[in-house]
Amino acid sequence: MSDAPLSPPAPIVVRREDYRPPEWLVPEVALDFDLDPALTRVKAVLAVRRNAGDGPLRLDGGGQQPLAVRVDGAKAEWRMEGDQLVIPLAGEAHSVETEVEIAPETNTQLMGLYASGGLLCTQCEAEGFRRITFFPDRPDILVRYQVKLTADQRQFPVLLSNGDRVGAGMMPDGRHWAEWHDPFPKPGYLFALVAGDLAVNRDSFTTMSGRVVELGIWVAEADLPRTGHAMAALKAAMAWDERVYGREYDLDVFNIVAVADFNFGAMENKGLNIFNSRYILADPETATDADFDAIAGVVAHEYFHNWSGDRVTCRDWFQLSLKEGFTVYRDQEFSADMGSAAVKRIEDVRVLRAAQFPEDAGPLAHPVRPESYMEIANFYTATVYNKGAELIRMMATMLGPERFRAATDLYFARHDGTAATCEDFVVAMEEGGGIDLSRFRLWYTQAGTPRVAASLTHAPGSGKAVLRLAQTLPPTPGQPDKQPQPLPLRVALFGEASGARLCDERLVVLDEAQAEVVFDGIGERPLLSINRGFSAPVIVDTDRSAAELAFLSAHDDDPFARYEAMQQLMLDRLVATVSGGDGDPAPVVAAVRATIADPTLDPAFVGEAIVLPSEAFIGDQLASVDPDAVARARDGLRQAILDGIGHGAWRALWAANRDNRYELDPRAKGRRRLKNVALGYLLADEAPDAVALAADQYRYADNMTDRLAALQLLASTRGATRDAVLADFHDRWADNGLVLDKWFTAQALSTRADVVELVEALARHPAFTLANPNRARALIGAFATNQRGFHAADGRGYRFVADMLIALDRLNPQTAARLVPPLGRWRRFEPGRAALMKAQLEHILAAPRLSKDVYEQASKSLGPA
Repeated sequence: MSDAPLSPPAPIVVRREDYRPPEWLVPEVALDFDLDPALTRVKAVLAVRRNAGDGPLRLDGGGQQPLAVRVDGAKAEWRMEGDQLVIPLAGEAHSVETEVEIAPETNTQLMGLYASGGLLCTQCEAEGFRRITFFPDRPDILVRYQVKLTADQRQFPVLLSNGDRVGAGMMPDGRHWAEWHDPFPKPGYLFALVAGDLAVNRDSFTTMSGRVVELGIWVAEADLPRTGHAMAALKAAMAWDERVYGREYDLDVFNIVAVADFNFGAMENKGLNIFNSRYILADPETATDADFDAIAGVVAHEYFHNWSGDRVTCRDWFQLSLKEGFTVYRDQEFSADMGSAAVKRIEDVRVLRAAQFPEDAGPLAHPVRPESYMEIANFYTATVYNKGAELIRMMATMLGPERFRAATDLYFARHDGTAATCEDFVVAMEEGGGIDLSRFRLWYTQAGTPRVAASLTHAPGSGKAVLRLAQTLPPTPGQPDKQPQPLPLRVALFGEASGARLCDERLVVLDEAQAEVVFDGIGERPLLSINRGFSAPVIVDTDRSAAELAFLSAHDDDPFARYEAMQQLMLDRLVATVSGGDGDPAPVVAAVRATIADPTLDPAFVGEAIVLPSEAFIGDQLASVDPDAVARARDGLRQAILDGIGHGAWRALWAANRDNRYELDPRAKGRRRLKNVALGYLLADEAPDAVALAADQYRYADNMTDRLAALQLLASTRGATRDAVLADFHDRWADNGLVLDKWFTAQALSTRADVVELVEALARHPAFTLANPNRARALIGAFATNQRGFHAADGRGYRFVADMLIALDRLNPQTAARLVPPLGRWRRFEPGRAALMKAQLEHILAAPRLSKDVYEQASKSLGPA
């Protein structure tokens, strides 16, 4: 028997241009589940109706074999073609019955019906429903579901599915049943069921038309006290969607279930949202401020999907951003309204730059609406989600609030109950908002991040200033040549002498390769504030000097532009240092000093503004990345800022923002953020008094935000204090999986020289498992973002990630595939590291029985840039 690795089968490429309407529709389906972890039996009765063509009925499967197939009550002729059940049918309409058996407890992929912590639950997006029963598993098959669940009453006392419960009862053998009906047609990817021993946090919401909706968040009994924040977020989201979009909830029940093992953050199944427990469970002792914010944002996101995703779904998976981009935009705006809009915008842009810009610049670049895929799970990307949201934001910016609301009203009214396309959304924006978006459609078809060169000139005494703009869009795989796209740039000018705004803010839509914009009435030398609010997802190159950026960091009246000026000032110094140029830190030190001394600024904003750009983002500015040089430059500037401001001043800033009592309001969160940024600067040189201060903060903190901040900083130090704090955290939270994930991540992100050895040891820790996606992401995913450890010069970090990825692929291909992109950026690094990264991609591709998920990511990463 040969030991040679098995080559993966030739992948099937699905292309958008090949879309055809379904030959058969399924107006109704009745599902009957006899639930058991070891062996669940599923009976399905499909009412099918011919829609187009004269072909047989093709039902997608996921490896199961049919136990019985009947058509109109009689035994039917059928055959298997791969995983498809093919049934020759004549005529226009039939009743098709199938019966299958599946094994939830061995389903490590966590797609379809699987077991998690004593529960049975489902995840069907994108193509998991076919793993439950034979079905035309595509999003344009909209079906009304009648679902009956039967299970042992003691083991599974709670039985939930989509829609409203219409019946329940006991059986003589100690089993019980519940029947659910969803009156709204939906695709199979929105189907859900949960069975288990669960407690519920019940509440209600009265809609704008006066209907009372019963709300429930279902969790393990011990977790019930940690569901209050999620419930409050749900009710706030329901009210916000009514107020801002006029969208009212449409069922009598809205349920959420938290599960420990989940590939995603959450899932918007109609009326029964299933959540990764990390986005439901929170209290001050176990969750950070970031966790609280994420819970509110994700709860809102999944609720908003009820309209932007459920009532209006996507025609095919190429249209994924139709629901995800729009809904991300909606949840971003909700979170901005619930807290600091300025800080929320900064956070969103930071995420975009950290995840999506590198995606656009690498071998996996793809348009917001992709043209092809091998595995659709690989396209749940920052481009589809975050860049897709920026496309919606640009349209909203160009339309203005009133016209954007009119356009969204038209979109929902026109497409309610249908499977729509990105084009349908753009047409609604045009017709409802009275705007021509012909050229804007390029944003959906062209990959890459546009660059804008901006230069401002002013002749003294002329009263005029001229802004010259030029845009370029670099080549990406399969797209060597690009056309100019409309870029809505919010622009203002500030007087160098007065510090005042010299003109009203202007929205400049750059839709050609070059343009000039003339400003009149300019009586003093102007300074340029551009892309205010990050109105377009572009990279802006200007010739603004360090002095001009420092001035804008103190005077710009747009919070994002003010933050951006400070960050650009820092970035310019860092890039200059790495490149051997003028990296003089003095302008940065002065700007940081002015920012922390300004009493008018929100502490949360100050905390964001004075944080140094990440090592990864610094590297993104370089033609060839040497991670060691980047680390030295960043450490040097951090030390210069510590010394320039002074240890005493940083300690005073820390003390000034220390509260005696924990609160969760925006002001308190901002003070904690600034305090912990100050602590980070104090630890730049690991002075003993700073280490002691961090240890005291850890010991006496009354909340996880402060405790974890201290732990994360101490994790990069050496000595007994670090070891004691890490041991204490582990022992304190050993029985809480979500908190223990933080312990793994804090060490995976350490900047210690021996971090590779540390993560290798952690992978052997008894609490580490690849079977839980959260734990895998907490260690391996976090380490892959650690620019120092992952890019260790000997390649050991690359080998660790590649080996863990291969092992994970055998259990959970979707989670494994998400670990490939950091290796896929090999062309961006200096030759030695590039060769080591490339070798590990080849090692992955040589692994036997590689999933198509990982194969697609790794092969594309090795392909032409």
